[in-house]
Amino acid sequence: MNEPPYGTKRKKVIFYDSDKRFADLKIRLSHDGLSQAHFFRSIVSGYLEQDEDLLNYIDKIKLQKSSKNKKEIKQTRKLIKSGKQKAISLGLDDEEKESIFDILERENPNL
Repeated sequence: MNEPPYGTKRKKVIFYDSDKRFADLKIRLSHDGLSQAHFFRSIVSGYLEQDEDLLNYIDKIKLQKSSKNKKEIKQTRKLIKSGKQKAISLGLDDEEKESIFDILERENPNL
């Protein structure tokens, strides 16, 4: 949940919200001793790393937005768990997983 490594190409992520919600966010972040950058990078990292606690919240959002039904969410969670177990059984560490993604990216630049 850190910044991207030095030399890594970085992208800016921007979205809009109301003045009130922005002020409330700033107050909450200050209260918790977090910067905006650290907060958002941490949330994105948790999402990408499929953190169990964050995924529970994401599932709640999916149900509220009706983008997925309970059966689809349960099936997705089962696949995530299975994938994690397979990575462990194959003894893949984070660096090896990253290498696999790098190879896929080179072979499929349009992804």
